[in-house]
Amino acid sequence: MLRTRLLAGALALAVAWAGGATYYLVFHDEVLARFVSQQSAIQYGYEERIGALRLQLDRVTMEQAAARDGITQRLAELVRRQAAMEARQAAIATLAGEPGPSQPGAAPVEERAAETSSKPASGLKPYPTPGTLQLRTQDDLAPGRQSAGAVEGRLAAMEQRLDGLAEAQSRVLNRIGLRAGQGAQRLRGLVARLGLDPARFERKSTSGIGGPLVPLDPDAFGLSLAQAQRSLADEARLRRIAATLPVRRPLSGEISLSSNFGGRLDPFTRSYAMHTGMDLRAETGEPARATAAGRVTLADYNGGYGNMVEVDHGHGLITRYAHLSAFDVVPGQWVEPGAIVGRVGSTGRSTGSHLHYETRIDGEPVDPIRFLRVAAAL
Repeated sequence: MLRTRLLAGALALAVAWAGGATYYLVFHDEVLARFVSQQSAIQYGYEERIGALRLQLDRVTMEQAAARDGITQRLAELVRRQAAMEARQAAIATLAGEPGPSQPGAAPVEERAAETSSKPASGLKPYPTPGTLQLRTQDDLAPGRQSAGAVEGRLAAMEQRLDGLAEAQSRVLNRIGLRAGQGAQRLRGLVARLGLDPARFERKSTSGIGGPLVPLDPDAFGLSLAQAQRSLADEARLRRIAATLPVRRPLSGEISLSSNFGGRLDPFTRSYAMHTGMDLRAETGEPARATAAGRVTLADYNGGYGNMVEVDHGHGLITRYAHLSAFDVVPGQWVEPGAIVGRVGSTGRSTGSHLHYETRIDGEPVDPIRFLRVAAAL
C-alpha cells in the first residue's frame, strides 16, 4: 500500500515537472517579451519625465538669463543717466558760481532738493545733485537673491528718483536763465537811459574762428543750458559796461547843487548862456574824486574852467573837474573809481568855491545828473 502511494506521488511529480517544462518551452518567449515590454514602458516613462524636467529647467534658466540681461541693461541705463546728470550738475554749479556737489560742505541731496523747491529765484545756492543712488550689482539684483517684485521695485525707485532730480535741475537752470535775462534787460535799460548804445562798448574781434559744421542733437536741457549761458554772458557784459560808466559821486557826502546843467543866466554877463555841467557846493580843499576808472588826459589851467582835470573813460566818455585849487594827478596817469584827482577851489570864471563837474559823450556835453540817477538804480 505504501509502495503504491510512493509510486503515485513520484508519478505525479514527474507529470508536474514534465508539464512545467513543457509550459516553459512553449511560453518562454511570450513571458520574456512581456517582461521586457514592462521594463521598457517603465524606462520610457522615466525618460519622458526627465525630458520634461530638463525642458522646465532650461526654460527657468532662460527666463533668469533674460531677467539678468534686463537688469543689466536697466542698471547700465541708470548709470549712464546719473553720469549725464552729474555733468549737468557741474554745468549748473558753474553757472550759479557755487561749489560742486563733491566739494566739502555740500548738503545732503534731499535737503538741497527741498531747499531748491522752496527758495526764491534769487537764492540759487541750494541746488539738486544726483548724489549716490547706491546702485547694486547685477548679482545683487538678480532673481534668486531677491524676489522679482523687490528687484523691479528698487529699479523703479531709482528711475523715479533720477526723474525727480532731472526736473529739479531743469527748474534751477530755468531760474538761473530767467534771473540773468531779467538782470541783462534791466542793465540794458539803464544804459539806454544814459543815451548810450551798449554796442559802442563792444570790442571788435580780430581773431578768426571757423571749422566744419558738426550739428548736435540738443535735448531740452541742452537748449535751456545754452540759453542760460547766453543770458549770463549778456548780463556779465552789461555789468562790465556799467562798471566803466561815470556814475559815482564826484564829491563825498550828499550832492548839493548850486547850478544845473543847461541854459541859465551867466553869473558875469547876466545874459542867457549854456552851462555845460553842474556846479556842486563844496569847501575849498575838499577832494574831487574820479567818477569812473580812466586815464587823465589833462591836468592844467584851461581858460574859464580854471584848473581842470579831464579823465577819458574810453568809448567816447569823458569827465571834467574844474575850478580846482590844486591837482592830485598828472596827464597820462590811470585813476581808479573814487581816486582823488584834485581839490575844490574857485579858479577861472568862478564866483566862489565849488566844483564844476561835466560829463561828455563823443565830445558833446550831457547832463551829469542822468548818470548820478542811474548810479542809484545800480
